[in-house]
Amino acid sequence: MSTTAASDRQVHGSEPTLAQRAAATIRHPLTRALLVLTFATGLIDATSYLGLGRVFTANMTGNVVLLGFGLAGGTGLPVLAPLVSLGAFLVGAGAGGVLASRIGHRHPQHVAATLAIETALLGAAAILGAAAPIRPGGTAADVIIALLAGAMGVRNVTVRRIGVPDLTTTVLTMTLTGLAADSVLAGGSGKGSLRRVAAAVAMLSGALAGALLLRASIAFPLVAATGLALVTWLVYVPAARRAERRSQ
Repeated sequence: MSTTAASDRQVHGSEPTLAQRAAATIRHPLTRALLVLTFATGLIDATSYLGLGRVFTANMTGNVVLLGFGLAGGTGLPVLAPLVSLGAFLVGAGAGGVLASRIGHRHPQHVAATLAIETALLGAAAILGAAAPIRPGGTAADVIIALLAGAMGVRNVTVRRIGVPDLTTTVLTMTLTGLAADSVLAGGSGKGSLRRVAAAVAMLSGALAGALLLRASIAFPLVAATGLALVTWLVYVPAARRAERRSQ
């Protein structure tokens, strides 16, 4: 056992959890994997909001607000697209809940299954985006919205189960709240600031990259998001399995 792990064990009375180890340093493989997925979220929401008709497929808070605006009328905002996104997200989250209840205690297998589903759904959305003409409000656009939101629903359950503070991969409200409230200027220790800033930068960078890629084709940011999910699966899961074997 490393000196750091031994020290943690003395302080906490037991082996620190995976989430605690990941929260301790931005260099932890899990933290890096979650930051990559946060970047992918920026790509995905840039695609859906800018390319599919003012709808989010990862940020459900935004969808609820947009749905309210749309229902008010006279805003030019859609009603059906947010409903499709919300419905698909809930279906994905339900499926993610079943997955978590069955294999959530086996971290590498749980993450592998989640990333396999996410890669498949994002890949299907990218193929459809490349093969069919996409018009906001059209059937193909609604199918892509459903695929993206379903993938995000599954992922959110898994990330919630892992429980690394400030790294939900899809929303930043509490992350930014913690950054400000725990800052030295606010009388806090500043602990976790680097992780929180990294999460905000990752999503901002992903959104910027998505908006730029979207100028060429709606398929490009989706291909990029699919590739990131696949790489995370192929790189992080084997590392998690090795870590699991060492801890046994």
